Amino acid sequence: MYAVATEWAVQDGNGRLLTEYTGGTQLDVARKLLGRRYDAFRLQVSRSYREVFDRELRNVLDRQAWRIVRLRRSRRPAPSPNEAQLALDLH
Repeated sequence: MYAVATEWAVQDGNGRLLTEYTGGTQLDVARKLLGRRYDAFRLQVSRSYREVFDRELRNVLDRQAWRIVRLRRSRRPAPSPNEAQLALDLH
């Protein structure tokens, strides 16, 4: 079994990745772009708060000609269970 690691990053108008803006989700990357001024929990539960966040994010991305892109890392074997976890003591 293989696990595919997915990461998100910012790409500039020339196609270069800006490695200081990477994260496990698009929201992680967006919060880095906006200086983490926005609370992650409120972004999930408040529609109006998220609308303000999205508007500011769109302004930054448009002004800089950037976009948030998904990166696929190479496949790597998924961690295998420890043999001790698999052993059953039936006595």
